[in-house]
Amino acid sequence: MLSVEEALDRVLTRVAPLATERVDLLSALDRVLAEPVQAPFDIPPWPNSSMDGYAIRSEDVRQAFRTQPTALAVAGTIPAGTVAPRPIAPGEAFRIFTGAPLPQGADSVIPQEEVETDGQVVRVPRPVAAGEYVRAAGEDMCAGQTVLEPGHPIGAAHVGLLAMLGRPQVRVFRRPRAAILSTGDELVDLGGAIGPGKIPNSNTYSLMAQVAQAGGEGMNVGVAADSLEAIEERLRWGLNADLLISSAGVSVGEFDLVREALTRLGAELHLWQVAMRPGKPITFGSLGARPVFGLPGNPVSAMVTFELFVRPALRKMAGYRTLHRPTIRARALAPIPNPGRRRGYLRVTLTPGDRGYGARLTGEQGSAILRSMVMADGLAVVPPDTTIPAGGQVTVINLK
Repeated sequence: MLSVEEALDRVLTRVAPLATERVDLLSALDRVLAEPVQAPFDIPPWPNSSMDGYAIRSEDVRQAFRTQPTALAVAGTIPAGTVAPRPIAPGEAFRIFTGAPLPQGADSVIPQEEVETDGQVVRVPRPVAAGEYVRAAGEDMCAGQTVLEPGHPIGAAHVGLLAMLGRPQVRVFRRPRAAILSTGDELVDLGGAIGPGKIPNSNTYSLMAQVAQAGGEGMNVGVAADSLEAIEERLRWGLNADLLISSAGVSVGEFDLVREALTRLGAELHLWQVAMRPGKPITFGSLGARPVFGLPGNPVSAMVTFELFVRPALRKMAGYRTLHRPTIRARALAPIPNPGRRRGYLRVTLTPGDRGYGARLTGEQGSAILRSMVMADGLAVVPPDTTIPAGGQVTVINLK
């Protein structure tokens, strides 16, 4: 069996970012930027007031005092969206509003609540430092500065910044489209009748949700019966997708036919079986440039192997720089046992405390107990034949 690291290396060296496309600004939300973005001009483009008040020359009020304020003539008003009709002269002030550009020669603003005025003269009761209540030109961004790098997801603030730069469109990586197949005679899809020996198909829907969370688009190709022809036919339905993901049928039983079906389609298989728990039976291959994954059938095994192998591959295809979830060190709040010769990825809850996070198993860790994933904040990574004692440190992959 391969180690998790060896298996992941085989996956990531065989996937690459997809092509890029130009989209309208709002359509870029939650996509991955595919081009560097430079500021075409300073933001703000000129010094402007951060308060409603009076634009002044700081040197005019150096001697101002509360009991002997300095009187300045009000030379005019500058609402936001306008400019002063002329430079400020010594001994003058301009009434100014938030966001309006300072008149030439002014270097500071005093808020309106600090002064007294009759509309013609304003009395300043204290010295005002140069730059006070002034947003400098280029304070946010300077012309020619690279302000966004490719490989980062576009959030709401990025959308606002791009709009500020006058960008109605932006280039992003195409979202990977993943065809998802569940296999097994025992599966009944949503809306079907559950009879003897039958169980609901959950893997398709949990995997489609994981694909969406990873930045891809899921395509449901349904459920295939345990026959080579049925599995091959359904896999063919997904050949217009960027990658194929199946669940079940990759172990050693006589009905485990996914690997053979992939081979018949022309796939080159690069791994099978990884030294981990849950999720030992996993297949990865290439069908042309298309990655293909055969995940285990047990619901938890399918979700955990997706997290470790498919999610990083999807994110690389989607153009992300950061492929992996963050890890933290946590203190075991109770023993966390991992018997056996495979590394454990055990579902835990995380509780913040004065000494950092505490980790506790969600309960029974059977690979069919889907509630263990529902309750989990993370996956505790535990070496083979190891029990983390209460109070011991453990690495946890943060799922939240």
